[in-house]
Amino acid sequence: MELLEQLCRVQAPSGNESNLTRFLLNYIEQNQSAWKVRPEVITGRAFQDCILLVFGKPRTAIFAHLDSIGFMVRYGKQLIKIGGPDTESGYRLVGRDEQGEIACTLQVSEEDGRLSYEYEREIARGTELVFQCDFRETAETVQSCYLDNRLGVWNALRVAETLEDGIIAFSCWEEHGGGSVGYLAKYINEKYGVNQALISDITWVTEGVRPGQGPAISLRDSLIPRRSFVMKLIQIAKTAGIPFQLEVESSGGSDAKELQHSDIAWDWCFVGAPEDNVHSPDEIVHKDDIRNMVALYRVLMQEL
Repeated sequence: MELLEQLCRVQAPSGNESNLTRFLLNYIEQNQSAWKVRPEVITGRAFQDCILLVFGKPRTAIFAHLDSIGFMVRYGKQLIKIGGPDTESGYRLVGRDEQGEIACTLQVSEEDGRLSYEYEREIARGTELVFQCDFRETAETVQSCYLDNRLGVWNALRVAETLEDGIIAFSCWEEHGGGSVGYLAKYINEKYGVNQALISDITWVTEGVRPGQGPAISLRDSLIPRRSFVMKLIQIAKTAGIPFQLEVESSGGSDAKELQHSDIAWDWCFVGAPEDNVHSPDEIVHKDDIRNMVALYRVLMQEL
């Protein structure tokens, strides 16, 4: 879990993913020689802060978003949300402006719910603040801010170790409206002919999706993937004997929305471990679900 903790500590709210991009490029450079196949690494201005890893002769792409939710300083001591963070007075927030490192406290007005910060000075407008990382590990669980989606990124990096044929796409802006998957998907489809995808992201613990019972294969959230493609995944998981759960929700979304709304015939499915305390400093995931998420992705990338 050391790598996961490092990922959770990198500050990368939507729109400012460059810190995590640099971290990943450095990690890939240092570790790819030990992977089964050394990938082509595609990055640079044309891809903004996104990264593509291309292995062998790809048939399927994994999409994992780099960004997190957070807050941005408005005027005075006002804060506005980046994405949909949980808000509770007393949450510890960290960031940096031209005057140096910042560690402040979130304040939520009891009267109108407006957000502000408590700090010894005024923070420069436009400064991004994120939850202070308190990474906790037990025999059964990991708990931290930003397991959504640093765990999805971690999963993709673990799959990369043994991947022979496939693409891993690290995307941006997912928590605040998306925007990068459209051009990544177009490039992937036009250059490699790939039009099927797995979404490596983290879902919710609900009354029907429980911790410790396997990653969720999502039949629907706010979107509905093509049933024949999802049934193919389910059959592969059953044959492999890997525990999983079926998720059926009426809301929520992921990088899949840009695939669904594109003018290219993409098949996709969200496959991810469930977490509790969503979008808070205390997100928690069961280790069995983490292990089975990696195992499921490895077999799906072989069989699809």
